[in-house]
Amino acid sequence: MDFDNSLSFAREMDARDPLASYRERFYLPLRPDGQPHIYLCGNSLGLQPRTVRDYIAEELEDWATLGVEGHFHARHPWMPYHEFLSESTARLTGAKPQEVVVMNSLSVNLHLMMVSFYRPDSGRFKIIIEADAFPSDLYAVESQIIHHGYNPKTALIKLRPREGEYCLRTEDIEAEIGRAGEWLSLVLLGGVNYYTGQVFDMKRIAAAGHEAGAYVGFDLAHAAGNVELKLHDWEVDFACWCSYKYLNSGPGGVAGCFVHENHISDKSIPRFAGWWGHDKKTRFRMGPDFRPIPTAEGWQLSNAPVLAMASLRASMAIFDEVGMTALRQKSLLLTGFLSFLLQQAGDIGVNIITPENPGERGCQLSLLTGENGRAMFERLTQAGVICDWREPNVIRVAPVPLYNTFTDVWEFVSILGR
Repeated sequence: MDFDNSLSFAREMDARDPLASYRERFYLPLRPDGQPHIYLCGNSLGLQPRTVRDYIAEELEDWATLGVEGHFHARHPWMPYHEFLSESTARLTGAKPQEVVVMNSLSVNLHLMMVSFYRPDSGRFKIIIEADAFPSDLYAVESQIIHHGYNPKTALIKLRPREGEYCLRTEDIEAEIGRAGEWLSLVLLGGVNYYTGQVFDMKRIAAAGHEAGAYVGFDLAHAAGNVELKLHDWEVDFACWCSYKYLNSGPGGVAGCFVHENHISDKSIPRFAGWWGHDKKTRFRMGPDFRPIPTAEGWQLSNAPVLAMASLRASMAIFDEVGMTALRQKSLLLTGFLSFLLQQAGDIGVNIITPENPGERGCQLSLLTGENGRAMFERLTQAGVICDWREPNVIRVAPVPLYNTFTDVWEFVSILGR
């Protein structure tokens, strides 16, 4: 599409936007003068859907009136509460309902998945990860390596871009997987790198990992609700994600997990067991022997955090209504407009390090700053822009298609230029 660097063009795009009305479905943080902030931080914490209060209030009312009987007689009974999210989650991630479960938090789920899919021995013990992966992922894989008696210095392969580049090339990832070969146990990457905003070719990476005889998993914290996913078709072994970023479930919201159907009924796969993962038909017989549910639910440990899941249900209802295809179409335009305006702005002290190819990025652009980057970020904040600073020198900007506008993007670049 041909963009134009003008406020009138931005307003015209907003007027033609078929998703424009969804902005009114969210609370926008307000400045002291009552005007909304330019909120470009949905990659860190999504905005609150206006329906969240009603969803949570329903559960509070049922708790007040029913007590423990709410497990069976609430308007949305608490016993199977996580199941109310299965269909939506499957649509969001390109999975089958039996391959997904909403539970725990992201890092907990990553550890639970590595119990099952990182089983090192003297032959295969290496893990491949991005050198600039989110720190929690690095901590998790290093602790798993140490737990199994190996040394991260020899067992952990950290992928780094080529000299002078910021993003990883898919062919270089494939080459590193090939070099690790028979020593490789697990490939664990972010679906979207949190720092650069690069979307990885998950299909090709999964194929390369399997060719080497390894399992392949992804941290989808910055991918779920941002880009279209086809986890089942790509034959990803497992994936985990949080829900408080693009999925708008609120701070510390409950996380999600995918396990490919190739593994869900395999009782030989080791796992940490909890009673909520036990066969539903015999769970309350309180028997001593664990019999996992033959779906992704078999990895559950505890019963559902209903209030947190109610918040996520409110947001997922919006995703079901809009669909990822429509969201992605708007995202490509919105982020494309942001990229265009930044390039038109000339030398304003930032450079985009996110891939230029729209297929290799979601709605986040990472802006590399100079020595005064922190001061620039603070001035943006003072001017009413809420975005995200990441050490040592990147400002992350994420125009989210559910609630951001083309006018938001134009005003942000205008403020940045000033």
